[in-house]
This record gives sequence, C-alpha cells and structure tokens, in this order.
Amino acid sequence: QTEECLSNSCPSSGQTPMLLLTGIPGLEDIHLWISIPFCLMYVISIAGNSVILFVIKTDPSLHEPMYIFLSMLAITDLGLSVTTMPTILGIFLFKSREISLDACFAQLFFIHSLSYIESSVLLLMAFDRFVAICNPLRYTSILTLPKIAKMGLVCVLRAVALIFPLLFLLKRFQYCRANVLSHSYCVHQEVMKLACSDITVNSIYGLSIALLTVGLDSLLICLSYIMILRAVRSITSNLESLRALNTCVAHLSAVLLFYTPMLGLPVIHRFGNSSSHSLQIFLGYVYLLVPPLMNPIVYSVKSKHLRVRIIKVFFKDKKHGPQPPIPSWTVTSEMI
Repeated sequence: QTEECLSNSCPSSGQTPMLLLTGIPGLEDIHLWISIPFCLMYVISIAGNSVILFVIKTDPSLHEPMYIFLSMLAITDLGLSVTTMPTILGIFLFKSREISLDACFAQLFFIHSLSYIESSVLLLMAFDRFVAICNPLRYTSILTLPKIAKMGLVCVLRAVALIFPLLFLLKRFQYCRANVLSHSYCVHQEVMKLACSDITVNSIYGLSIALLTVGLDSLLICLSYIMILRAVRSITSNLESLRALNTCVAHLSAVLLFYTPMLGLPVIHRFGNSSSHSLQIFLGYVYLLVPPLMNPIVYSVKSKHLRVRIIKVFFKDKKHGPQPPIPSWTVTSEMI
C-alpha cells in the first residue's frame, strides 16, 4: 500500500495525490516514546525564541543592531519550528503519515524559504561582527535602523523570489512513482524524485539557487571572519584580542549548527547510496530541529547583557533600578 502508484490519483483524475511521510524506519513500535524528546525540543525551541523576542522588544537597551539581527534569527527559527511541527509530531504521536501534494508543496516552500532567510540573517550577523571589530567608530553610522530594515527585507525577498519558481516546476509534473518520502516533512529534493517526467531542470535549478544562497552566504561569512582575524591580530593586548574573538563565539556556533547539516543533506540526497539512508534521516532532523533549539540557548549563555535581561524578566529585582544600556558595538567583555 505504501508503494502504490500515484498515477490513479493525479490531478487529472479529480483527486489530490497523497504522499506518505516517514518517521524513523524500524522503530515504528516506539514512535510514541520517541515523540517525547521531539515534543520537548519543540517546546524549548518555541519558548526560547519567544523569550528572546519578548526581551529584545521590551528592553530599550537591547535595541542595538546585534540584538535586532538576533531577533530576526529568532523569528526565522520560530517559523521553521511551526512549519515542521505538525507533520513530525503527527507521525510520532498519531501515526498520521499522509499529506496531500498541495500541502506538501506549501510546506517545502516555507521550509526552503525560511532556511534561505536564516542563511541570509547569519550573513548579516557576520557583517555586524565585522563592522563592530574592524570599524567600531563607524558602527552606529553604518548599521542604522533603516538600513537594517532594508537588509531584512532584501533577505526575505531574495528567498521568496528564488523558491517560488520551484512550486511551478513541481506543479507541471504528474506523480506516478512510489509515494513514500524519506523524511517527516517535504523538501524539494525528495518530492521531485516522485515525478514521472525528466527532473533535470528541477535538479539544476535547485542546485543553482543553493549555490547562490547558502554557498555564497557561507563564503562571505568565511571572508568576514578572515578579515576579523586579521584585525584581531593587529590588537596589541592579548586580553582585548580574546574579548573581541569572544563576541563572535555565539555566532560561529550558530553558523556551524546551521550550515553543517544543511550542506551535507543535499549532497547525500544527490550522491548517497542506500547505506547512507540512516545518516540522511539523522541530518534531516538535525537540519531543522537543532538550530531553533540551540540558538536561543547559545546566545543567552554567551551574551552577558542578554542573559541579565532575561533573568530580570523572570526574577525582577525590585531593589535596583533599570541598568543603563550597554551598546553592542563596543568590543568589551559583554559576551563571556
């Protein structure tokens, strides 16, 4: 039944093709138990990113470029969590594997768009650290609020403009192959393999936009850190050098958490064999679940200023008045 042909349920027949999502093969009997850590991950992700957004929005001292970029990252992570949560938890909690083709298209549009937006935001955060360390005197004049808003808009428009054509490329197909996807959510690389027709155009376009977004962004992030390292080496004080590098630790952690599975997953999709199926499933979960889970934790731990503000939200100190703002552009021990 799970391998049935979709040709009898193509749009021409008046029915909507149904696809089957996959949880963790071989562990179907304990899917209910597996759902517990997944539920915890989603709760922590949504709560953590919501707290980050609330604290940054309500605390004027956090209305600095670094924290505004962090709020963009939190919004994107919330979007990824909300987009993937229904299908993943549906499989593990209710054994609900079916998803219509249109719903699958919608999910893959949001997953890919939000992933490319997150890549862009990480690039903006690298630029923020580059300006803060290499050109601190012009930090506030370079990263003004209007410029940051325009940067954010460009990130969204770029992602949507590149992903939207994928829907039309997928819509033109009829789907007549086995209707089982290897993940608990829909991605372009998986759905296009179910088509009856030649998928060369989809494959080339998908690879091209990945190189233009993730590939280009990761390259520019590397260049930013090369420039940062050169600037840090020119600082005579070892203590100041360490403090400058320490302000980048949280961002570097976010970059590694995001790009490692994201770059590895498409490679395995295109060139992997049957023996790499387990690794493909593992990276598929890491790719979408770990960054939204870990980003608020890493930034809360590494940013002393943000950590203090978060603590004050839950444990208000009535003995002390509000602390003066600490500008994020200064390279101090604010991040420890």
